[in-house]
Amino acid sequence: MTKQERELEKIVLPIIQNLGYELYDVEYVKEGAEWFLRIYIDSKNGIGLDDCEKVSESVGEELDKVDPIATAYSLEVSSCGLERKLREKKHFEAAIGKNIEVKLYKALDKNKSIVGVLKKVDEEFILITDDKDKELKISFENISNAKILFNWEESENE
Repeated sequence: MTKQERELEKIVLPIIQNLGYELYDVEYVKEGAEWFLRIYIDSKNGIGLDDCEKVSESVGEELDKVDPIATAYSLEVSSCGLERKLREKKHFEAAIGKNIEVKLYKALDKNKSIVGVLKKVDEEFILITDDKDKELKISFENISNAKILFNWEESENE
């Protein structure tokens, strides 16, 4: 998370908590010529469109007052989803025992994409067991992208 994202998180966190939701992540990214402030929320009851609208309205009002971003941007509020991104250590810790996909900057065992069950998280590394029961230790510095892999086939059979 960038310094600016952390500052934005400080602004939006109390608003989101007061509305009864959990703040999962804040992203401030440029795509093409456009800037986007993306806020991902979660709740024990799940997140629907009405929830996103409520948070967007309240957060938008506060951001308009505080005006922490000098450039024009679009505010997007959404659920973090079933296949949520893992960006922070706390995200990885919450995903222990789950199947995840990790994209790497530098290949590990000739692979730049690793899929497996997240077994352990510490300050510098994560430990994944792949489909061949091989344990792989991956440094946070080598992770370019990571997400939970939801098993769609299992959920269809329930």
